[in-house]
Amino acid sequence: MNSFWENKTLAQLTKEQWEALCDGCGRCCLQKLKNPTTGKIYYTWVACHLLDIESCRCSGYELRHILVPDCLELFPGNILRLRWLPKTCAYRLIAEQKPLPEWHPLISGDIETVHAAGISVRGRAISELHVRPDDIEKYPMK
Repeated sequence: MNSFWENKTLAQLTKEQWEALCDGCGRCCLQKLKNPTTGKIYYTWVACHLLDIESCRCSGYELRHILVPDCLELFPGNILRLRWLPKTCAYRLIAEQKPLPEWHPLISGDIETVHAAGISVRGRAISELHVRPDDIEKYPMK
């Protein structure tokens, strides 16, 4: 099994290796709310309109920063600052020098294991196209 992620830092990965780290959970594409008092970030079940809810992949990946100007690009230098990234996120895990979980497609060899493990947003998220902006807080992730 190719375990490139164990022998390289995020900054040393090729573009293909970087992309392969994404487990396809779709959580980073969920709308987040910030508590104005505590500053804590909360996930909602409302997803970016580009997220394909079934595949948990971006339907406009190459143009996402044009189509969604506030789509935040992940890169090696910002991973540890993005505390809202899920604790299961492979980019975060590698940056924190932690192992990938058994359900990660690079470990299991199957892209469906992230869904079977209940990590992905498949079947639970709703597109922002179906939610009024003022109603996003009515869809908190619990």
